[in-house]
Amino acid sequence: MTTLELSGSPTQVAAVEETGGQVRSAVLRLVKAVVGAIISVVVIAFIWQAFLWITKVDSFVGRTPGDIFRAIFTGEGAAETRRALMDASFITLRDAFFGLAAGLLVALVAAISFNMIRTIEQTVMPVAMVLQSVPLVALTPVIALILGRGLATTTVLAGIVTFFPALVNVNLALRGAPKASMDLMKAYGANKWTTLFKVQLPCAMPALFASLRIAAPLAIIGALLAEWLATAEGLGYLMLKSQTGFNYDTLWAAGALITMFSVILYNIISALEGVVLSKYAPDALAARKA
Repeated sequence: MTTLELSGSPTQVAAVEETGGQVRSAVLRLVKAVVGAIISVVVIAFIWQAFLWITKVDSFVGRTPGDIFRAIFTGEGAAETRRALMDASFITLRDAFFGLAAGLLVALVAAISFNMIRTIEQTVMPVAMVLQSVPLVALTPVIALILGRGLATTTVLAGIVTFFPALVNVNLALRGAPKASMDLMKAYGANKWTTLFKVQLPCAMPALFASLRIAAPLAIIGALLAEWLATAEGLGYLMLKSQTGFNYDTLWAAGALITMFSVILYNIISALEGVVLSKYAPDALAARKA
Protein backbone atom coordinates (compact mmCIF):
# COMPACT_ATOMS: atom_id res chain seq x y z
CA MET A 1 0.00 0.00 0.00
CA THR A 2 1.17 3.52 -0.75
CA THR A 3 1.53 6.34 1.76
CA LEU A 4 -1.54 8.02 0.32
CA GLU A 5 -3.62 4.87 0.76
CA LEU A 6 -2.49 4.59 4.40
CA SER A 7 -3.06 8.21 5.36
CA GLY A 8 -5.86 9.40 3.06
CA SER A 9 -9.56 9.00 3.60
CA PRO A 10 -11.54 6.59 1.42
CA THR A 11 -12.97 9.59 -0.46
CA GLN A 12 -9.48 10.91 -1.23
CA VAL A 13 -8.29 7.49 -2.35
CA ALA A 14 -11.32 7.09 -4.61
CA ALA A 15 -10.75 10.55 -6.11
CA VAL A 16 -7.08 9.74 -6.82
CA GLU A 17 -8.02 6.40 -8.39
CA GLU A 18 -10.70 8.06 -10.54
CA THR A 19 -8.23 10.73 -11.71
CA GLY A 20 -5.64 8.09 -12.53
CA GLY A 21 -8.24 6.13 -14.47
CA GLN A 22 -9.21 9.20 -16.48
CA VAL A 23 -5.56 9.92 -17.30
CA ARG A 24 -4.96 6.33 -18.40
CA SER A 25 -8.11 6.42 -20.50
CA ALA A 26 -7.05 9.70 -22.15
CA VAL A 27 -3.57 8.32 -22.92
CA LEU A 28 -5.10 5.13 -24.34
CA ARG A 29 -7.40 7.13 -26.60
CA LEU A 30 -4.47 9.22 -27.80
CA VAL A 31 -2.44 6.10 -28.59
CA LYS A 32 -5.40 4.63 -30.47
CA ALA A 33 -5.74 7.89 -32.41
CA VAL A 34 -2.05 7.81 -33.41
CA VAL A 35 -2.24 4.15 -34.44
CA GLY A 36 -5.45 4.80 -36.36
CA ALA A 37 -3.87 7.72 -38.20
CA ILE A 38 -0.82 5.64 -39.15
CA ILE A 39 -2.98 2.79 -40.43
CA SER A 40 -5.13 5.21 -42.43
CA VAL A 41 -2.08 6.81 -44.06
CA VAL A 42 -0.66 3.38 -44.97
CA VAL A 43 -3.97 2.29 -46.50
CA ILE A 44 -4.26 5.54 -48.48
CA ALA A 45 -0.68 5.12 -49.76
CA PHE A 46 -1.47 1.56 -50.85
CA ILE A 47 -4.64 2.66 -52.69
CA TRP A 48 -2.72 5.55 -54.25
CA GLN A 49 0.00 3.20 -55.55
CA ALA A 50 -2.55 0.66 -56.79
CA PHE A 51 -4.56 3.35 -58.60
CA LEU A 52 -1.52 4.62 -60.48
CA TRP A 53 -0.54 1.07 -61.38
CA ILE A 54 -4.02 0.06 -62.60
CA THR A 55 -4.70 3.25 -64.58
CA LYS A 56 -1.14 3.39 -65.94
CA VAL A 57 -0.85 7.14 -65.43
CA ASP A 58 2.21 8.58 -67.16
CA SER A 59 5.11 8.89 -64.73
CA PHE A 60 5.68 12.47 -65.87
CA VAL A 61 2.38 13.46 -64.23
CA GLY A 62 1.65 10.73 -61.71
CA ARG A 63 3.85 10.38 -58.65
CA THR A 64 3.96 7.34 -56.39
CA PRO A 65 4.37 7.48 -52.60
CA GLY A 66 8.00 6.47 -53.13
CA ASP A 67 8.55 9.39 -55.51
CA ILE A 68 7.12 11.79 -52.94
CA PHE A 69 9.33 10.36 -50.20
CA ARG A 70 12.42 10.88 -52.34
CA ALA A 71 11.34 14.39 -53.30
CA ILE A 72 10.91 15.39 -49.65
CA PHE A 73 13.72 13.52 -47.91
CA THR A 74 16.42 12.02 -50.14
CA GLY A 75 16.26 13.53 -53.62
CA GLU A 76 18.08 16.50 -55.08
CA GLY A 77 16.59 19.73 -53.76
CA ALA A 78 14.76 17.89 -50.95
CA ALA A 79 15.71 20.51 -48.36
CA GLU A 80 14.19 23.30 -50.44
CA THR A 81 11.05 21.25 -51.08
CA ARG A 82 10.67 20.50 -47.36
CA ARG A 83 11.08 24.17 -46.47
CA ALA A 84 8.47 25.26 -48.98
CA LEU A 85 6.01 22.59 -47.84
CA MET A 86 6.50 23.35 -44.15
CA ASP A 87 6.05 27.09 -44.60
CA ALA A 88 2.93 26.59 -46.73
CA SER A 89 1.52 23.95 -44.36
CA PHE A 90 1.80 26.30 -41.39
CA ILE A 91 -0.20 28.96 -43.23
CA THR A 92 -2.88 26.52 -44.40
CA LEU A 93 -3.33 24.93 -40.97
CA ARG A 94 -3.54 28.40 -39.41
CA ASP A 95 -6.17 29.45 -41.93
CA ALA A 96 -8.16 26.25 -41.43
CA PHE A 97 -8.00 26.53 -37.64
CA PHE A 98 -9.36 30.07 -37.55
CA GLY A 99 -12.05 29.21 -40.09
CA LEU A 100 -13.06 26.08 -38.20
CA ALA A 101 -13.21 27.91 -34.87
CA ALA A 102 -15.21 30.79 -36.35
CA GLY A 103 -17.65 28.52 -38.18
CA LEU A 104 -18.31 26.30 -35.17
CA LEU A 105 -18.67 29.24 -32.79
CA VAL A 106 -21.18 31.02 -35.03
CA ALA A 107 -23.06 27.75 -35.61
CA LEU A 108 -23.25 27.06 -31.87
CA VAL A 109 -24.48 30.58 -31.08
CA ALA A 110 -27.02 30.36 -33.90
CA ALA A 111 -28.30 26.95 -32.78
CA ILE A 112 -28.71 28.17 -29.20
CA SER A 113 -30.52 31.27 -30.47
CA PHE A 114 -32.85 29.11 -32.56
CA ASN A 115 -33.81 27.08 -29.51
CA MET A 116 -34.28 30.12 -27.29
CA ILE A 117 -36.28 32.21 -29.78
CA ARG A 118 -37.92 30.21 -32.56
CA THR A 119 -38.64 33.26 -34.72
CA ILE A 120 -34.88 33.75 -35.18
CA GLU A 121 -34.67 30.38 -36.92
CA GLN A 122 -37.43 31.33 -39.37
CA THR A 123 -35.43 34.44 -40.29
CA VAL A 124 -31.85 33.15 -40.29
CA MET A 125 -32.15 29.57 -41.60
CA PRO A 126 -33.22 30.55 -45.15
CA VAL A 127 -30.26 32.94 -45.32
CA ALA A 128 -27.93 30.16 -44.16
CA MET A 129 -29.32 27.78 -46.78
CA VAL A 130 -28.82 30.36 -49.54
CA LEU A 131 -25.28 31.00 -48.35
CA GLN A 132 -24.58 27.28 -48.39
CA SER A 133 -25.92 26.87 -51.93
CA VAL A 134 -23.79 29.64 -53.49
CA PRO A 135 -20.54 28.19 -54.95
CA LEU A 136 -17.49 29.34 -53.01
CA VAL A 137 -15.67 29.94 -56.28
CA ALA A 138 -18.17 32.71 -56.97
CA LEU A 139 -18.06 34.08 -53.43
CA THR A 140 -14.29 34.19 -53.10
CA PRO A 141 -13.58 37.22 -55.34
CA VAL A 142 -16.35 39.22 -53.68
CA ILE A 143 -15.15 38.42 -50.16
CA ALA A 144 -11.55 39.16 -51.16
CA LEU A 145 -12.58 42.57 -52.51
CA ILE A 146 -14.37 43.38 -49.24
CA LEU A 147 -11.93 41.92 -46.70
CA GLY A 148 -8.65 41.95 -48.59
CA ARG A 149 -6.26 39.18 -49.54
CA GLY A 150 -5.37 38.07 -46.03
CA LEU A 151 -6.39 35.98 -43.03
CA ALA A 152 -9.86 37.52 -42.81
CA THR A 153 -10.82 36.15 -46.23
CA THR A 154 -9.58 32.63 -45.54
CA THR A 155 -11.29 32.64 -42.13
CA VAL A 156 -14.62 33.65 -43.65
CA LEU A 157 -14.44 31.12 -46.48
CA ALA A 158 -13.38 28.23 -44.24
CA GLY A 159 -16.01 29.32 -41.71
CA ILE A 160 -18.76 29.28 -44.36
CA VAL A 161 -17.86 25.71 -45.31
CA THR A 162 -18.00 24.51 -41.69
CA PHE A 163 -20.95 26.61 -40.52
CA PHE A 164 -23.95 24.90 -42.10
CA PRO A 165 -23.22 21.21 -41.22
CA ALA A 166 -22.46 22.21 -37.62
CA LEU A 167 -25.60 24.35 -37.41
CA VAL A 168 -27.91 21.59 -38.61
CA ASN A 169 -26.39 18.89 -36.36
CA VAL A 170 -26.24 20.97 -33.18
CA ASN A 171 -29.69 22.48 -33.71
CA LEU A 172 -31.28 19.05 -34.06
CA ALA A 173 -29.32 17.73 -31.08
CA LEU A 174 -30.44 20.58 -28.83
CA ARG A 175 -34.04 19.86 -29.73
CA GLY A 176 -33.54 16.13 -29.27
CA ALA A 177 -32.78 16.30 -25.54
CA PRO A 178 -34.68 13.62 -23.56
CA LYS A 179 -38.23 14.75 -22.82
CA ALA A 180 -38.09 13.29 -19.32
CA SER A 181 -35.06 15.42 -18.45
CA MET A 182 -36.68 18.53 -19.91
CA ASP A 183 -39.88 17.91 -17.95
CA LEU A 184 -37.88 17.38 -14.77
CA MET A 185 -36.14 20.74 -15.21
CA LYS A 186 -39.53 22.41 -15.71
CA ALA A 187 -40.87 20.72 -12.60
CA TYR A 188 -38.01 22.20 -10.57
CA GLY A 189 -38.68 25.65 -12.03
CA ALA A 190 -35.45 25.89 -14.02
CA ASN A 191 -35.26 28.66 -16.61
CA LYS A 192 -34.26 28.18 -20.25
CA TRP A 193 -30.57 28.93 -19.65
CA THR A 194 -30.29 26.45 -16.79
CA THR A 195 -31.99 23.80 -18.89
CA LEU A 196 -29.68 24.59 -21.76
CA PHE A 197 -26.47 24.17 -19.78
CA LYS A 198 -27.62 21.28 -17.59
CA VAL A 199 -29.48 19.15 -20.13
CA GLN A 200 -29.42 20.29 -23.75
CA LEU A 201 -25.72 21.10 -24.25
CA PRO A 202 -24.47 17.85 -22.63
CA CYS A 203 -26.90 15.92 -24.83
CA ALA A 204 -25.65 17.84 -27.89
CA MET A 205 -21.99 17.00 -27.25
CA PRO A 206 -21.94 13.93 -29.55
CA ALA A 207 -23.50 15.97 -32.36
CA LEU A 208 -21.01 18.78 -31.79
CA PHE A 209 -18.07 16.44 -32.11
CA ALA A 210 -19.62 14.75 -35.14
CA SER A 211 -19.86 18.20 -36.70
CA LEU A 212 -16.25 18.86 -35.75
CA ARG A 213 -15.07 15.66 -37.42
CA ILE A 214 -16.94 16.60 -40.60
CA ALA A 215 -15.95 20.26 -40.49
CA ALA A 216 -12.19 19.87 -39.94
CA PRO A 217 -11.41 18.49 -43.44
CA LEU A 218 -13.92 20.95 -44.93
CA ALA A 219 -12.12 23.83 -43.23
CA ILE A 220 -8.88 22.74 -44.88
CA ILE A 221 -10.62 22.66 -48.27
CA GLY A 222 -12.08 26.12 -47.68
CA ALA A 223 -8.67 27.48 -46.71
CA LEU A 224 -7.08 25.91 -49.80
CA LEU A 225 -9.70 27.48 -52.05
CA ALA A 226 -9.10 30.92 -50.53
CA GLU A 227 -5.34 30.50 -50.93
CA TRP A 228 -5.77 29.30 -54.50
CA LEU A 229 -8.03 32.17 -55.62
CA ALA A 230 -7.29 35.08 -53.31
CA THR A 231 -4.41 35.15 -50.86
CA ALA A 232 -1.51 33.65 -52.88
CA GLU A 233 -0.25 31.87 -49.76
CA GLY A 234 -0.25 28.42 -48.22
CA LEU A 235 -0.54 24.99 -49.76
CA GLY A 236 -3.29 26.12 -52.13
CA TYR A 237 -1.08 28.67 -53.82
CA LEU A 238 1.93 26.32 -53.70
CA MET A 239 -0.09 23.68 -55.56
CA LEU A 240 -1.18 26.24 -58.16
CA LYS A 241 2.39 27.44 -58.64
CA SER A 242 3.71 23.87 -58.83
CA GLN A 243 1.10 22.94 -61.43
CA THR A 244 1.88 25.87 -63.70
CA GLY A 245 5.61 25.21 -63.28
CA PHE A 246 5.26 21.44 -63.99
CA ASN A 247 6.76 20.70 -60.56
CA TYR A 248 4.65 17.61 -60.01
CA ASP A 249 6.73 16.29 -57.12
CA THR A 250 5.78 19.29 -54.98
CA LEU A 251 2.20 19.23 -56.28
CA TRP A 252 1.65 15.61 -55.27
CA ALA A 253 3.53 16.11 -52.00
CA ALA A 254 1.21 19.00 -51.09
CA GLY A 255 -1.81 16.84 -51.90
CA ALA A 256 -0.42 14.04 -49.74
CA LEU A 257 0.11 16.46 -46.85
CA ILE A 258 -3.45 17.73 -47.10
CA THR A 259 -4.76 14.17 -46.94
CA MET A 260 -2.49 13.36 -43.99
CA PHE A 261 -3.58 16.48 -42.10
CA SER A 262 -7.25 15.56 -42.59
CA VAL A 263 -6.69 12.03 -41.31
CA ILE A 264 -4.69 13.21 -38.30
CA LEU A 265 -7.26 15.86 -37.39
CA TYR A 266 -10.09 13.33 -37.64
CA ASN A 267 -8.35 10.91 -35.28
CA ILE A 268 -7.34 13.63 -32.81
CA ILE A 269 -10.93 14.91 -32.66
CA SER A 270 -12.18 11.35 -32.11
CA ALA A 271 -9.77 10.91 -29.19
CA LEU A 272 -10.74 14.29 -27.73
CA GLU A 273 -14.40 13.37 -28.09
CA GLY A 274 -13.93 10.31 -25.91
CA VAL A 275 -12.27 12.38 -23.18
CA VAL A 276 -14.95 15.08 -23.19
CA LEU A 277 -17.91 12.69 -23.39
CA SER A 278 -16.56 10.58 -20.54
CA LYS A 279 -16.72 13.68 -18.33
CA TYR A 280 -19.78 15.58 -19.56
CA ALA A 281 -21.93 12.97 -21.35
CA PRO A 282 -20.99 9.50 -20.07
CA ASP A 283 -24.39 8.07 -20.98
CA ALA A 284 -23.87 8.97 -24.65
CA LEU A 285 -20.40 7.41 -24.62
CA ALA A 286 -21.72 4.23 -22.96
CA ALA A 287 -24.55 3.98 -25.51
CA ARG A 288 -22.03 4.29 -28.35
CA LYS A 289 -19.89 1.47 -26.95
CA ALA A 290 -22.89 -0.80 -26.36
